[in-house]
Amino acid sequence: MRAVIYARFSTDKQREESIEAQERACREYAAAHGYSISAVYADRAASGKTDRRPDFQRMMRDAKSQRFDVVLVHKYNRFARRMSDHVRYEDKLNSYGIQLIAVAEDFGTGKEAVIMKALMRSLSEYYIIDLSDEVKKGHRENAMKALHNGGLAPFGYDIVDQKYVVNEFEAAYVRRMYNCASDCIGFTALVDEMAAAGVRGKRGKPIKYQQIYDILRNEKYCGDCILQKTVTVDCISKTRKANQGEAPMYIVENNHPAIISREVFNRAQEELSRRNSLRLQSDKTAITANGRYSKYALTEVLHCAECGSRYKRVTWSIHGKKKIVWRCVSRLDYGKKYCKKSITVEEATLHGAIVRALNRFHVEDESTYLTLMKATIGEAIGINGGSEEIDLLTRRIDALNKRMLDLVNETVAAGKDVESSEDEFKGISDQIEQLDRRIVAIQESIHKDGSRQARLEEIQSIIAKRSANETQYDDSIVRQMIECIKVHSDGRLTIIFGGGYEIKEVL
Repeated sequence: MRAVIYARFSTDKQREESIEAQERACREYAAAHGYSISAVYADRAASGKTDRRPDFQRMMRDAKSQRFDVVLVHKYNRFARRMSDHVRYEDKLNSYGIQLIAVAEDFGTGKEAVIMKALMRSLSEYYIIDLSDEVKKGHRENAMKALHNGGLAPFGYDIVDQKYVVNEFEAAYVRRMYNCASDCIGFTALVDEMAAAGVRGKRGKPIKYQQIYDILRNEKYCGDCILQKTVTVDCISKTRKANQGEAPMYIVENNHPAIISREVFNRAQEELSRRNSLRLQSDKTAITANGRYSKYALTEVLHCAECGSRYKRVTWSIHGKKKIVWRCVSRLDYGKKYCKKSITVEEATLHGAIVRALNRFHVEDESTYLTLMKATIGEAIGINGGSEEIDLLTRRIDALNKRMLDLVNETVAAGKDVESSEDEFKGISDQIEQLDRRIVAIQESIHKDGSRQARLEEIQSIIAKRSANETQYDDSIVRQMIECIKVHSDGRLTIIFGGGYEIKEVL
């Protein structure tokens, strides 16, 4: 009878038989049972978690042509780790009239053999799941010890002896990225400068806008580490997704040397949230729609009250003289078809109206504005919730504790052991633990570094630095304080400050 051998040595770090040892065991079995070996298929450094193995697929193609009668493997886990893959491919072999035999797990052909084969397949898959859990534990322990868990180091760091070490050349650019975000400045000039200087990311490619935004969102730059930001959907295929509450996240503060302070990091999150909220409202012709950030603050905030489109800065030439004006994008691109009543505004006139609005701030205005800003800033830097959220979380914990007590009573009343509901008890306990961690995080954020208060004080300082009758327009003030300006067809402006505070002004 014609037989072939399939052998595999995986990339996993567990102890495994070598290709040669597997082949030798299969040849000994073949000799003892009168099989003639016609071919050997071997995948080296190939995981059984996937069927994307060159020699495995070559063997299955040859099987379809019925070039052999038996496939010999050392153990069933050499054929496939995933139970579904094992069943699918063994069924294919059977449809070709080919038998699969594991020489070290040969259970014969009786009823018991069917059960034993299924058990071995299950154990193979269980092994991977168990290994995945152990790897997760190892990653957590590494993080607690401030050790790198593998992969490329973030831009701005090098990995030395599994520890994060600041790369000062790269870190200088990281700080400039955060400064641009904190000062409400776009990244165009910095991107061009890095490209001209030959600065490359860890994968050797030029740093573009998306990489900058990724860097600005990464808590590692302020010295912290968040574990389980993603979760494994399938540990066999290694498919992962963003963690949306499926598993607890672990925050390790001061895990490694920081490149920027937490205050700077929080300020950057606030600014990114502001930019993102503007980008979501942008139309296809807006500058921010492609991810770039205009150097003109008004490009981000100036809207037509008639059609909702953005206003765009345009240079007009009249009788050889140039004039800067702002026009509704829809009116500019499509004429009166989509926007009939929008007006054209001279830049100098617009700037003057904005300055007058800022000068109208009185003590009570500033107080109202700052009160409204508290919620906005808290949400942007992740300090939302406060006492109200703590009350809500506490009520949810009370409800879960009551559910656990009810479950105990139900179990006892049914004459069952408490162990019979162990999984449900654990599920409730895990939920309570997660809610407790959230409460602690809120309490720490309220009392710890005062980042929200510091940001409010900064904005208050910006207001205080302006003289009572300022005449000079300042783009940075607009970026820091104004969320939206609506231009009405009758020449009115509705200026909306952070937190929703509104001032009306006339052009």
